[in-house]
Amino acid sequence: MAITIAIEMPLQDDVRALVAQLNDHLLPLSPLEFQFKMTVEQMADSDTTLFVARDESGQAVGMGALKVHSAELGEVKRMFTLPAVRGQRLGRQLLERIVELARERRLPVLMLETGTGEGMAEAHRLYTRYGFVPRGPFLDYPDSEWSAFFEMNLAVPALAS
Repeated sequence: MAITIAIEMPLQDDVRALVAQLNDHLLPLSPLEFQFKMTVEQMADSDTTLFVARDESGQAVGMGALKVHSAELGEVKRMFTLPAVRGQRLGRQLLERIVELARERRLPVLMLETGTGEGMAEAHRLYTRYGFVPRGPFLDYPDSEWSAFFEMNLAVPALAS
């Protein structure tokens, strides 16, 4: 299956449908007060860049976003792939694009918050295999059993002259 990944605006019907499916997936995994969801309207803000993966028919099958909080911090948001395309490394491809963009923007640190439990094991594997390491809460996320936090240091040490 040929997949293309491009930066797109989130205010599209098929992206809204992906967000709805992600929200439905997350609903039984933790209490609502520990689900930190961005709406498509929030994702349309200038501080967020959305990558959408599409199959050869043009159907949106996955997404992931980079939210820039400051010159020092970017956050991975709304990572999701449809169940039908899981196992094809699409999540990794989306994550690669997010990390590449964060590096282009010279962000020294990329962080993320995700859920815990069996329903999130694949996500944890993706992040740790890609090089993210566990950390404590950041920004205004509460410390709870329902959240796991990860970070990747993107700063490249300067070579000695």
